[in-house]
Amino acid sequence: MLKGFKEFILRGNVIDLAVAVVIGAAFAALVSTITDNLIQPLVGLVLGGGVDAGTLTVNGQVFDFTAIINAIITFIITAAVVYFVFVVPMNKVKEMTGKDKADDADEETDEQVELLREIRDHLRNLNNPAGPSGSTQD
Repeated sequence: MLKGFKEFILRGNVIDLAVAVVIGAAFAALVSTITDNLIQPLVGLVLGGGVDAGTLTVNGQVFDFTAIINAIITFIITAAVVYFVFVVPMNKVKEMTGKDKADDADEETDEQVELLREIRDHLRNLNNPAGPSGSTQD
């Protein structure tokens, strides 16, 4: 039971996933800090400056447009980095290795088909010594 668990943990995909989660969390914190402390104040200045910049109060309810813009910018930056740093390179690797695997699989399939044909012909000759036409030549 412990051996199976050890194999599961040491499998490359699990370790890669753990690293990705840790780096993703650290990156999200970095982007959040940058947007909270740099972009949000800039948006507040553009929308009027001051403590209540970018907010609208209606019947005591506060609508914070700077927080919404900040969240959108955080999402776009995070998505762009994930796409360009992880998705694009992995797609290129899969594309390069996928073609090689497909070619190898085609060659292997062709070899297997040819081998199966030879086996079929050999068995046919063993079962029917007269030949494939079924007639004996005397």
